[in-house]
Amino acid sequence: MMRRNPFASRLCNPSRRRVLRLIAGCGTLAVMSRKARAQAPAILKRPIPRSGEMLPAVGLGTWQTFDVGPGASERAGLREVLRLLVELGGSVVDSSPMYGEAERVVGDLTAELGLREKLFFATKVWTSGREAGIRQMENSFRRMRTRRMDLMQVHNLLDVAVHTRTLREWKAAGRIRYLGITHYYSGAYGELERYLKTREYDFVQFNYSMAEREAEARLLPLAAETGTAVLVNRPFSQAGLFDRVKGRELPAWAAEFDCKSWAQFFLKYILGHPAVTCAIPGTRRAAHLRDNLGAGIGRLPDAAMRRRMVEYLERL
Repeated sequence: MMRRNPFASRLCNPSRRRVLRLIAGCGTLAVMSRKARAQAPAILKRPIPRSGEMLPAVGLGTWQTFDVGPGASERAGLREVLRLLVELGGSVVDSSPMYGEAERVVGDLTAELGLREKLFFATKVWTSGREAGIRQMENSFRRMRTRRMDLMQVHNLLDVAVHTRTLREWKAAGRIRYLGITHYYSGAYGELERYLKTREYDFVQFNYSMAEREAEARLLPLAAETGTAVLVNRPFSQAGLFDRVKGRELPAWAAEFDCKSWAQFFLKYILGHPAVTCAIPGTRRAAHLRDNLGAGIGRLPDAAMRRRMVEYLERL
């Protein structure tokens, strides 16, 4: 009498057949998931004028939002923000030694996630004196766990001439890739303009939003003229813009430039200016990050639409 093959019996077991079908189904879903990601709308990228390197037009600021302690519960949401930033096509993360623990948190979480090569790290020097500046910048390298900084900026123009000399040397040595200058209010625009005209700086960072439009007069045109990349801070005017539209629906015509939220309304206005390289809104929430990055997808408002947006906001 022929003996039954026990392996054939097990393979014919209905429960095993279901498992095999599930495994096959999971493979199909994985392929579909990869295809879906490949077909997802790509975030807008703009070139760094001095190099042609492309940067996603919406990044992540860390002021206040990343200043947390070492606890896993405190950092869990921020870990997801960084992971999602990369998944959705973003890369720019801007920090500063004056942001408390933000540099350290960015460095720790990036190392845990293995994302350093996919992120564009920007931080700042904010002290007086050459040696103090070098110590502070070396500390930023350690805290952010990087051997080379993508962008080092002189924060608020503090001792800018001294730090610029150091940064030129570090750029030549390959320790930093780009150097820049920053400020956060319109009273400093005259100084920023003066330094931009030297054409020594690859980047300039300043405040610009629908509530703070002074940069449109001279600073943004000068950045374009001198080939200087622009990072925009305070894009929501420290949340003041959200206070102005609280409880109001988006105007129907916002759909004409693929706008789905007030955050995207405010960010698309900024990105509608061709001199802007990247806006860096800060957040600690993954849902807000997803919404912010959505501003870099689809159409942007042209000059006429941007005027209409300002007129609408001023009537509220």
